[in-house]
Amino acid sequence: MANKTPIYLRIKHAILENIHAGIWASGVAIPAEITLAQNFGVSRMTVNRAIKELEAERILQRIQGSGTYVAQQKYNNVHIEIQNIANDIRSSHQRYHAQVLTLGSLNHEQLTTPENRWLAELFFGGTPSDDDQLHRVDIVHHGDDLPIQYEQRWVNAKLCADFIHQDFEKTNTSDYLINHVPLEYGDYQIQAVMPPHEVRTALLMTEGEPALLHTRHTKSQGMAVTFVNMWHAGSRFSFGGQL
Repeated sequence: MANKTPIYLRIKHAILENIHAGIWASGVAIPAEITLAQNFGVSRMTVNRAIKELEAERILQRIQGSGTYVAQQKYNNVHIEIQNIANDIRSSHQRYHAQVLTLGSLNHEQLTTPENRWLAELFFGGTPSDDDQLHRVDIVHHGDDLPIQYEQRWVNAKLCADFIHQDFEKTNTSDYLINHVPLEYGDYQIQAVMPPHEVRTALLMTEGEPALLHTRHTKSQGMAVTFVNMWHAGSRFSFGGQL
């Protein structure tokens, strides 16, 4: 069966494999684009696209007039601080418990449907392969029996196959992923939006009440690990921190 993965992604994954294997260590220059293009038998433009994505993910660093280097970071020890909703609720002296609403998987055929096309693009760069699969879980997190957060999460089964077999009323999803997949890169966004009906109902929100939506997308080994929507009732939740 022909490999459906775009060529630039195969080059990107090959570069990451050399980095993770220690062939190209932190601070070391990787071969020039023209050399990589010759090695892979592709155009320099194709190689450039792979390198630009790795630059955006802060894995490579291009220095004008010098070359492209592996960024100075320890891949096996990268620490991404991710809030644990269970700890947050307990630290506010509330009794915590989780309620799993949905736990299942999306196979190749389901990922090619119009409603799931955005997931295929986000995780697999377009059309998924026959063996591509996403795990899906919906959880409501409670504090003193009041619903605090609606978590809606998708996980790449290739990077975390056993995710689907966990009891997430006892195990926190973020903690599980951090302990089993070395996260290398992530981005997030927080915005005020109107929630869908199932979220508003689960969080006991009033009609017309806005929600605070925290979305997060993380990667490992050059592949998307997870995408999560974390919904909160706008009238009784806020984000804070220290400067």
